Amino acid sequence: MHKNMLVAAGCLWLAAGPVLAEGWNHPGWQDSADTRVKALALLQTLNATLLSNSSATRTLQQWCAEHRMAAPAQIRALRNPADHKDASAEVRAQLRAQPDERVAYRRVQLACGEHALSEADNWYLPSKLTAEMNRQLDGSDVPFGRAVAALNFRRQTEEVKLLWSPLEAGWEMKPAPKAGAGGLDIAQQVLQHRAVLYRGSDNAPFSVVVETYQRDVFAFPLAY
Repeated sequence: MHKNMLVAAGCLWLAAGPVLAEGWNHPGWQDSADTRVKALALLQTLNATLLSNSSATRTLQQWCAEHRMAAPAQIRALRNPADHKDASAEVRAQLRAQPDERVAYRRVQLACGEHALSEADNWYLPSKLTAEMNRQLDGSDVPFGRAVAALNFRRQTEEVKLLWSPLEAGWEMKPAPKAGAGGLDIAQQVLQHRAVLYRGSDNAPFSVVVETYQRDVFAFPLAY
């Protein structure tokens, strides 16, 4: 796979949309050169932190706590059990799944307070998990990383995509962008990671996850 690395049921996700507060309006996020540079630095910081940790859930919980986005800063998975996507041939190959082996699918939003920080598509091998892990994943809103933590897994990021940038390519060689009339226009999706998880005991792959990080990672007041 081509690697494009940057520097660095309870709660349900209903078909009509996430069960979270709508709109995006936080103090300090006015469209200016200074704000755009801060947004880029924050995005690169988040990306580097995700790349250096095995658990995206733990990283997002720390991010939520550090930026005082919710109290308590607890990550929960909003899940719609009806969602389903068959594993592609590429996913099955990455999981080293046998021809008749079942590949389960789970799609969630990872939220902290009222903020949906990411959406995750996860294909995994139930045969590589314990019965209790499968029970939690099938019947609760526990985040995947928390449910399988006992596997002492490692995470190998295969691809990173920057889906939005507050500054255009070559910005450092150009005049500072002019300030806009209103708030900074942040795309709904800002960053995407694709990763494979491997068990610590035998290095066997058991999960392929595609995480799409949302603009609510910026949902806190920005200091002037």
